[in-house]
Amino acid sequence: MKFGKLKSEPLAALVLNMLLALALYYACRLAFYLFNLGLFPDLSAEHLLALFRGGLKFDVSALIYTNIIYILLQIIPFRFRTNAVYQTAAKWIFIAVNSIAIIANCTDIIYFRFSNRRTTASLFSEFKHENNALKVLGEGILGYWYIVVAAAILIFILYKLYFKPRPAGKQRFSPKQNIAYYAVNVLIMAVIVYCSIIGMRGGSGRATRPITISNANEYVNKSAETAIVLNTPFCIIRTLTKKVYANPNYFASEADAERVFSPIHYPNPKGAFRPLNVVILIIESFGKEYSGFFNSDLDGGQYRGYTPFADSLYSEGLTFKYSYCNGRKSIDAMPSILSSIPMFYEPFVLTHYSTDDISGVASILKEKGYYSAFFHGAPNGSMGFSSYARSAGYDDYFGMNEYGHKDLDGTWAVWDEEFLQFFAEKMGGFRQPFVTTVFTASSHHPFRIPARYEGRFPTGDQPIHKCIAYTDYSLRRFFEAMSKYDWYENTLFVLTADHTNQTSHDEYRTDLGSYSVPVLFYLPGGDLKGLVDSVPVQQIDIMPSILSILNYDKPYFAFGQDVFTTPAKDKFCVSYNNQMFQFLRGDYFMTFDGQKTHGVYDFKNDKLLKNNLLNKTPDQSADENHLKAMIQVYINRITGNRMRAE
Repeated sequence: MKFGKLKSEPLAALVLNMLLALALYYACRLAFYLFNLGLFPDLSAEHLLALFRGGLKFDVSALIYTNIIYILLQIIPFRFRTNAVYQTAAKWIFIAVNSIAIIANCTDIIYFRFSNRRTTASLFSEFKHENNALKVLGEGILGYWYIVVAAAILIFILYKLYFKPRPAGKQRFSPKQNIAYYAVNVLIMAVIVYCSIIGMRGGSGRATRPITISNANEYVNKSAETAIVLNTPFCIIRTLTKKVYANPNYFASEADAERVFSPIHYPNPKGAFRPLNVVILIIESFGKEYSGFFNSDLDGGQYRGYTPFADSLYSEGLTFKYSYCNGRKSIDAMPSILSSIPMFYEPFVLTHYSTDDISGVASILKEKGYYSAFFHGAPNGSMGFSSYARSAGYDDYFGMNEYGHKDLDGTWAVWDEEFLQFFAEKMGGFRQPFVTTVFTASSHHPFRIPARYEGRFPTGDQPIHKCIAYTDYSLRRFFEAMSKYDWYENTLFVLTADHTNQTSHDEYRTDLGSYSVPVLFYLPGGDLKGLVDSVPVQQIDIMPSILSILNYDKPYFAFGQDVFTTPAKDKFCVSYNNQMFQFLRGDYFMTFDGQKTHGVYDFKNDKLLKNNLLNKTPDQSADENHLKAMIQVYINRITGNRMRAE
């Protein structure tokens, strides 16, 4: 076929433009890797190329899904396909759809630094109640203008290099030519449709199931690397209508699974119930890396951190060398900390199951006469916190409406210093005993502090560092206010973070290190003291451990464990990271994709998780069995609306 003839063929346009879009997907992937280079330490060139090759399957699938209309426009067997107006419409459909895909991929270049995963459809639910979404978007555009410029350049390339068929002149065709034309083009259309189906599914054959996000695990050594293999449009598409909670049937029956792991706890208290007040502080992004107390060996022993006051609490209370969050988003923290429900598959708050009959520290202690209140300085309804607090049994919710629309950080919420003082003041009027929770907000992107404190706190080498120092100062002022109450020494304080954030050290960038948050139990004048290095602890252990401290004596529901009575050999931590379950028990950290184990590491001696001990440790099979039981019980319980003690 002559080139002049080729230029008038819509099929040629289809092939060339899809190849152009595929190249731009790869440009986004390369930019994603280069901008987040520090989050993928020790990634060899050979393995990086393998990740890029693996990404081809996901890019092709996403391209066909998103361009299905454009594909159909170019293959329908009608002669008016070469009409100039028709092809102009096809061009702008193609450019619009793929511009959105480019923007989505470029957005994750930055968002990945905070979430440690590609964006999925849950993002739409996460922000649907945020009335400041446009302001947050504007902050992001200004703060990361260079990503906006990069996306604009890629979109310009897409526009400039788009191949548009040359309109064919009017021609007369005989009946025989018409029959031949339609016969050939119908055959071509059938072939392209068949190939498109193969591309969307990620392969051919009866045994081939449509690829999902979890298939990216086939190419990676570590969970975070799946973000290089995947692309954001694919992740959003595959989670729009996916049935998330399907029973994996690891065990023949639910009873068999619950014989291995049961979320029903039957406490054996050591004495009479202790009606201590309970104050739970969930500090935004307050990862362990920012603490000098936990990191005396960093930077050649010169590291001091940004949390001098919190460090003083860690030294006076009971805390843990190995402590972790159960999710990477703020919305994962509330169910984990307050109801002992981890994040598996998707944020529990965003599922319709969050409105089911669930229990939590507030509803459990209500049976003992406790009053409860939840505080969050953002607009009421933000992140779904107020609705979850009500589901979990909190009597009252105090947000921006109750505080008043003042002392605002300009983006998210009330400044931490003022809101923590409000929190302390309100508790002064509560009847006792009470259980309260506050979720802070200031140590969050766009990483601002009040103008009056500019230059006062250390800036460090990450934008968040000055915010962490400011929040630490706000905590100091909060405890100064609390210490004036006569019931201060009759109050149990629990401090943790919702998740980690920006990092500067490689050991906090690993699949395990990126979940490292403090867990502190502080009872002024009490006997809860020391740094525990014999057992790991996680957010879902907080509620059972509070109940243990109070000598609670009734059965309750929790996926976590009481750290005070659980034998060290049985103590575990679990999380879900980039379609991979993570399980820690004893000396080993394991990654499991739902079907097979990918890695086992001696996390205490191999902090960077470089030496994979797969199939070389004595407890791998037992750990797999325990994790499988927990997954199956979780799914059976959540889908069966049985999230309470029976």
